[in-house]
Amino acid sequence: MVKVNTEQGQINVNSSVYTYIAGMAASNCFGVKGMAVRSMTDGLVHLLRKEAMSKGVLVTFHDDNTISIELHIIVDHGVNISAVGESIINEVRYVVQKTTDTQVRTVKVYVDSMMIG
Repeated sequence: MVKVNTEQGQINVNSSVYTYIAGMAASNCFGVKGMAVRSMTDGLVHLLRKEAMSKGVLVTFHDDNTISIELHIIVDHGVNISAVGESIINEVRYVVQKTTDTQVRTVKVYVDSMMIG
């Protein structure tokens, strides 16, 4: 949890806020099919629905009130994975910092699968 002190008091921002914002920002990038999660039972990668996309996002809080974000995604077939990854990193960092005023230390993108269609 990130704590922000203001003149009126303290604001506590929960990890679910960051996972939602980061997941939405990543999902809106070109070439991204959606967020991914690996099943514990069969080990397969599954595409998450919009309402469950936060399962594909991991937020780590640091002592200096910065955060690190890990994203697990599925990309469209035929896209330049490197370009999509860089676009996601830039977009997620910008959107999270703009909407929460929290510094993002790192954004790591893991491409777990590629889908056709």
